[in-house]
Amino acid sequence: MRWVVFLRAVNVGGTNRCQPALIAKQLVKFGVVNIGAVGTFVVREDVSESTLRAAIAKKLPFKCEIMICPARDIVKLTSTDPFARQPSGPDITRFVSVLHKRPRALPALPLSLPSDDDWLLKIIAIEGRFVLGLYRREMKAIGYLGKIEKKFGVAATTRNWNTIQKVAQILNDA
Repeated sequence: MRWVVFLRAVNVGGTNRCQPALIAKQLVKFGVVNIGAVGTFVVREDVSESTLRAAIAKKLPFKCEIMICPARDIVKLTSTDPFARQPSGPDITRFVSVLHKRPRALPALPLSLPSDDDWLLKIIAIEGRFVLGLYRREMKAIGYLGKIEKKFGVAATTRNWNTIQKVAQILNDA
């Protein structure tokens, strides 16, 4: 099976430093493609999830959450535009938070923080392990991204929607 791997809290703020491009080269036998600098990988070869998880963990000089999703889930997620009716512009970022596992309870949506009228972060949809939303490009908005984990009770890592689309493009081209 093909996979997409998301590492949590890598190369952020000078901590948990690693070289994702080097990790991808070291795992070439799995057909690993590195996407960016924060630990996003496309795995094009057929490998079990447990084998892949162990191989990646062995290459990291620190412990971190490793979220592994079937490639088909990313392709399905990007098959429509979930942001079609949402505000856009240079001051708004579209994102996907990948949860370690499906949450037990889901909040009512849309969920706007700190409030509906003055939101810095807005969750618009939840599809399986994926939380889709928008945040304003303001420093205070980053703090609200951290609240996603608390809201759902599971570890999460966040990527820009453009990164998720790039992953899907690589999967579709393979």
